Amino acid sequence: MDSIRVLIPLAEGFEEIEVVTVADILIRAGAEVTLAALTDSMDVRGSRGIHVVAATTLTGTEDAELLYLPGGAEGARRLGEDSRVLELVRRFESSDRWIAAICAAPTVLVRAGVCAERRMTSHPTVADEVRGHAAEYLEDGVVFDGKLVTGRGPGVALDFALDLVGLLFGAEHAAEVRGPLMCEVVH
Repeated sequence: MDSIRVLIPLAEGFEEIEVVTVADILIRAGAEVTLAALTDSMDVRGSRGIHVVAATTLTGTEDAELLYLPGGAEGARRLGEDSRVLELVRRFESSDRWIAAICAAPTVLVRAGVCAERRMTSHPTVADEVRGHAAEYLEDGVVFDGKLVTGRGPGVALDFALDLVGLLFGAEHAAEVRGPLMCEVVH
């Protein structure tokens, strides 16, 4: 199975669950995941004060098959204010590569101008902003539209990540990754 490269830009204030869970699941599936800091500091602080050490800066990244934008109100705001991130989103969109955004990060897609013809979801706190630009706004946990995947928030991060594995590596491989995680609810 060929490795899939995934780029995750990290901005101060990112939602920890959405970064660590999604990166972990994609790595378990066999993806090469690169955490890239927006600033020169590799130590990036999340919204709950947890520090994650990035592998590189955003300027040191190479092309990837998937661009994943994690949420967190402050993190998403910073991603959306960074012209390099907006250009990456546009480049991925124009080259028909995968883009995934969760929680508040779909607002980055709005800023990049890539959601006019898309079905999307987001965290309820930014729903009005996203709803005003998407072709159709849904309140589903995960929404797929071509090579764009959006998610509601941290509570769906595991399912979101497993859905990405299914899209990138196939349903059978996603089931293999899911099995040892013990995702099924036991009463």
